[in-house]
Amino acid sequence: MNTPTLATTELDLAIEGMSCASCVRRVEKALTAVPGVTGASVNLATERAHVAWQGDGADALLAAVAKAGYEAQVIEDPRRQAELLNAQREAEAQRLQGRFWLALALALPVFLLEMGGHMFPPLHGWIASHIGMQHSWLLQALLTTLLLAGPGRHFFLLGLPALWRRAPDMNSLVALGAGSAWAYSLVATLLPDALPAGTAAVYFEAAAVIVTLILLGRMLEARAKGRTGAAIARLAALQPRTARVLRANAPVDLPIAEVRAGDHVLVRPGEKIPVDGEVLDGGSYVDESMITGEPVPVEKTRGAAVTGGTLNTTGALTVRVTHTGADTALARIAQLVEQAQGARLPIQALVDRVTYYFVPAILLAALLTFAAWLAWGPAPALPLALVHAVAVLIVACPCAMGLATPMSIMVGTGRAAELGVLFRQGTALQTLRDVAVVAFDKTGTLTIGKPALTDMQLATDSAITQDDVLAWTAAVQSASEHPIAVAILAAAQAAGLTVPAVQDFQALTGAGVRGTVQGRKLLLGSAALMRAEDVDIAAFAATTEAWANAGKTPIHVAIDGRLAALLAVSDPIKPGAAAAIAALHASGVRTAMITGDDRRTAQAVARELGIDDVYAETLPADKQRVITQLQVQWPADRQATALPLAQAQPLKRAQAPASKGTQAIGAETTTFKNQKVAFVGDGINDAPALAAADVGIAIGTGTDVALDAADVVLMSGDPRGVPRAIGVSHATLVNIRQNLFWAFAYNVALIPLAAGVLQPLGGPALSPIFAAAAMALSSVFVVGNALRLKRWSAQ
Repeated sequence: MNTPTLATTELDLAIEGMSCASCVRRVEKALTAVPGVTGASVNLATERAHVAWQGDGADALLAAVAKAGYEAQVIEDPRRQAELLNAQREAEAQRLQGRFWLALALALPVFLLEMGGHMFPPLHGWIASHIGMQHSWLLQALLTTLLLAGPGRHFFLLGLPALWRRAPDMNSLVALGAGSAWAYSLVATLLPDALPAGTAAVYFEAAAVIVTLILLGRMLEARAKGRTGAAIARLAALQPRTARVLRANAPVDLPIAEVRAGDHVLVRPGEKIPVDGEVLDGGSYVDESMITGEPVPVEKTRGAAVTGGTLNTTGALTVRVTHTGADTALARIAQLVEQAQGARLPIQALVDRVTYYFVPAILLAALLTFAAWLAWGPAPALPLALVHAVAVLIVACPCAMGLATPMSIMVGTGRAAELGVLFRQGTALQTLRDVAVVAFDKTGTLTIGKPALTDMQLATDSAITQDDVLAWTAAVQSASEHPIAVAILAAAQAAGLTVPAVQDFQALTGAGVRGTVQGRKLLLGSAALMRAEDVDIAAFAATTEAWANAGKTPIHVAIDGRLAALLAVSDPIKPGAAAAIAALHASGVRTAMITGDDRRTAQAVARELGIDDVYAETLPADKQRVITQLQVQWPADRQATALPLAQAQPLKRAQAPASKGTQAIGAETTTFKNQKVAFVGDGINDAPALAAADVGIAIGTGTDVALDAADVVLMSGDPRGVPRAIGVSHATLVNIRQNLFWAFAYNVALIPLAAGVLQPLGGPALSPIFAAAAMALSSVFVVGNALRLKRWSAQ
């Protein structure tokens, strides 16, 4: 009997108790060991796990995490969980601050009693004469025990059980290091005869200061981590907490959670629109800069869509609610940011594998250090062996390694969101850095996507006025939904013309329209249509060619069988398009345009913007083919001009794909290599190309289908978001490399120093106190370096 296969579900778990990169690997192994789990990804910075599995509920997953020594809970409401996480981080920072100050108050007397005499010799004599060395040790023992049992107990409560489970982590290293120094010192104080002669010495100050400094590092780290969630916190703060809802024809202020789809909401001037909806009554200008980045308010009248969190500026609006809660645009944006911040880049997999074995390796290194100093160190060897072993344990905590990548991702994607760039797929953050070609759709991406009437020329023998021609052509076009028809109708309305009724309307697919207006028969369309209807258009031949070469669409108007006028409709280029192309060229990225529009129109736009390659008159499937072709880099002499569509086929490789190879083209043999290609589009017809590209970038004002197929979303329609996205990718990857270099180089340099390798040669050694300070500094440095991304801006 075959067991039915359960559908794969995806869950997000909040994980508590992780302290370093080795914890990440252990939680992942625990989750992937659960039957039915097909994938698990854990992020130390966001303290989350994303699990794909074929099973019911989540009890088995939670139990596996608990068995590994951590706590987990299912995230039901991501936004609520983000708020809880921020609150927990604030509370944790407060707790750590209290524990640090208490530890400092206990550690300072211990440090002064033991080390003060070395820094200020008269103090040593005062302690000996007034307190006595034995009483000084007893006082140090009492204060250090209180410190370890109080503010430092967390390291022992978590670290020792992890050691017992043979899954040591950072807490284990601290517990072993501080605990060993404390235990040895306690024996030297209470039972000195139990130690070899001449080895009785105390290191209470090392145990006390180690814990205090590590608490300081964790406190600073917790404060900095809280700042990484600023982007999501600002998004959450944009939505009002209440809405004024009409109930029984009377306005009632309700919590936003009680507002339902279909409710009517009143929005006064100066208020934020609480939910997504449609304007039922009133008119106003709405500041949508938080969504689009455009500073100019947008006019909203009856039937217009409004977005929750945007600011109503001038008039009163009545809005019918269409989306609430997690379905609002603002909530979806916050969810995209959270997903990107919790992503793991390919580079992180290597880091996790290294750090998983790092803690056991450090334990082994500490044991070898202890044994080596005990065997070959100068007398008294036991204290020296202990000191160096403790220093190795403390200095090598892999906190910085675990935080290096996720902290940069969190801050980088958060900064990108503030700039209107949302990473739907975290891996795009790494892939964008290597993009060699950015291909654009034209309409709605590089151009506004709303054609406008730009020119009109009457026939020389026409007795009809421009207003008559415009009113009559608008009448015929009023029955059409074509963008050109909308442009002509809008021009007539803007001129204040009365648009008469049309009879006998007929749409001629791909050619034009015809109809009767006030007894006159009108024919509107292309030159081919005019020739087919035996209309002489020779008088406008030169003008038609000039307008077409300028990127405009010529429309011939024949009235009662005679050519009466020539109109031109053009889709204006977006203001930021030229700057976007220039910025990409400045960063060494090649540009291309793939469009279904007429070739002459496409080439005119490309010339104006400085785009390198043009692929015109392409169908959706053709766009996907061109993307595949672009992913194979052409030799220099073939890159200057894009191939005609008939030749725009992907190269057929004679052997398995490789980074480099040769391919015969005609009678030639040429060298090619793979390259990363990004595609930018906004329409349904762009979805195949968005999916085929290495990175799909969707314009946020585009269709839902395009957004779903994309890896990156530009919330505004500004093409300058593309170089911004690539710039954020570069800056984040550089930041990650800096963090990883610091984390690994720090350990490579300091572990031998802590082990005392150079001391027999007269070189320096690292005491446990300075080892603790260095370890805390390492984590703080990594977090602080990641936070520099918050100040990144496009040049």
